[in-house]
Amino acid sequence: MRPVRVYDLPTRVFHWCFAALFVAAYAVANLVDDESSRFAWHMLAGAMLGVAVLVRLVWGVVGTRHARLSDLTLDPRQLAAYLKAVVAGGGRRWVGHNPASSWAALSMMALALALGASGVAMAAGSAPEWVEEAHELMANAFLAIVLLHVAGLLAHGLRHRDALPLSMLSGRKRDLPAGTPDVPARGAMALLVLALVAGSGVQLSGLYDPDNGTLDLFGTRLALGENQRESPDDGEQGKTAGGRKDDDGREEDED
Repeated sequence: MRPVRVYDLPTRVFHWCFAALFVAAYAVANLVDDESSRFAWHMLAGAMLGVAVLVRLVWGVVGTRHARLSDLTLDPRQLAAYLKAVVAGGGRRWVGHNPASSWAALSMMALALALGASGVAMAAGSAPEWVEEAHELMANAFLAIVLLHVAGLLAHGLRHRDALPLSMLSGRKRDLPAGTPDVPARGAMALLVLALVAGSGVQLSGLYDPDNGTLDLFGTRLALGENQRESPDDGEQGKTAGGRKDDDGREEDED
């Protein structure tokens, strides 16, 4: 039986952009000191991740059948039955997202938006301390879901000996019910998705000022680094608040 295309190209482009941006943001956050100028890439990748999710939500309304949010299977009973079938064998074939991947997709997109919102609040200096702790917790929860998702795909592939783990590359699945139609590829829309995500990165990079580590977004100045959480002017005021420097560079008390 011939493989059937169930995932259009925009859905697959989003999937891999989403994965790459999360890996980039998480890696920078954990491998780069937050006082380094390179830490700005964490926030830029996170912002692009949020843009990608917003684009995906729009495509989830107007896209092809199995790209739509309505195609996600979120019944907990079906999730339990699917997980049981992965272990025991058998179970029904899902043309689009199975229950496990449906829950994983929804959870990761929700976490991406929450991470973006909390990141903006922290960069704007308007977030209480607990928001930073929640941000880190959500990032680690995101990673845990990613690892469980990958493990589930591998377990499914080993158990059922099908090409499900590769379906987000080829867009196709095998052994589906006879008469299952191909969805349209939508190549032009895939280019638009890629252009929107990449374009957001270019635009954000253009708004970023590397000299003081800030980015002006919609009239709000965001500090993209721990050492930039205070206004650049505050540092200068702190240097001169106690006195002025004499010709030798020593500070003198002001009268």
